[in-house]
Amino acid sequence: MRQDLSLTDQVVTVAELRAHGMTSQAIAMRCRPSGPWQRLLRGVVLTSATHPTRRQRLRAAIAYAGPDSVVSGIDAVRAHGVDVPPSPDVLILVPARRRLASSSYLTVERTSRPPKPVVLADLPYAPLARATLDAARRAADHGQLRALLTAAAASCTTAALRAELNAGNQRGSAAVRELLSADLSTNDVLQVTDALAKRALRTSALPPPLWHTPVYDTTGMLLGVPDAWWPEVSVAWNVGTQARHHDPRTWAAAGVTLVRTDPQRLYADPTDPVRELLAAYAKAAARTQRRAS
Repeated sequence: MRQDLSLTDQVVTVAELRAHGMTSQAIAMRCRPSGPWQRLLRGVVLTSATHPTRRQRLRAAIAYAGPDSVVSGIDAVRAHGVDVPPSPDVLILVPARRRLASSSYLTVERTSRPPKPVVLADLPYAPLARATLDAARRAADHGQLRALLTAAAASCTTAALRAELNAGNQRGSAAVRELLSADLSTNDVLQVTDALAKRALRTSALPPPLWHTPVYDTTGMLLGVPDAWWPEVSVAWNVGTQARHHDPRTWAAAGVTLVRTDPQRLYADPTDPVRELLAAYAKAAARTQRRAS
């Protein structure tokens, strides 16, 4: 096999490997359970035996579906900076003329309205309104649907969502249409919680944070949108003002300290939550200083 094969995220198609001189037998040998490679999707190989990252799964999905495919649904919503819980599945849109089967974690949807992709971190995604509506039609329940639409409406407006709904596939749209006819703005309780969090920090010794800023890992994948973010020490604070869900393990793996505070504690007395946040900030600052020295 020639050595000029270019790999992106360690993902490559079998066709590319064959084009560079590798035989089917050699590929199969490397993809055995004890081998150094693994098959992610039919005809797509990860040249590593480690558990694939979300980005590698997305890259494999695009490699499987072809250059005219686009990531939509929850992955695309998150890529646009909207913090919603991740999905175990990946949704890919392909033109209606294509005949391509869904496989493993990948759902392939043929569409007569293929969106113009928005390239983010070198991956093609559907525009936010389209991605949101594609995800909404697959929402598991009313609560998940409302949370998704509320989060997205803050970034692309309810009007844009309604326009996309009217232009697109009407299958499974009744519940979406009903919610979009209502007011999806943040409710008063969450606004009060946000105000309490900001007031608590103003009276602390902490430097001013960035508020409600998307935070990404080194590959460009969204970790989440914390309420407060200190990029200089990689500390994030979540008090749930956007009803968002964060997995501390994912943040820790990316080198970020995530501090979570129950909103009720802020209502009762912000002293202890702020003390915990100060301790986390000091520890992270010391770690950052050690790395720099």
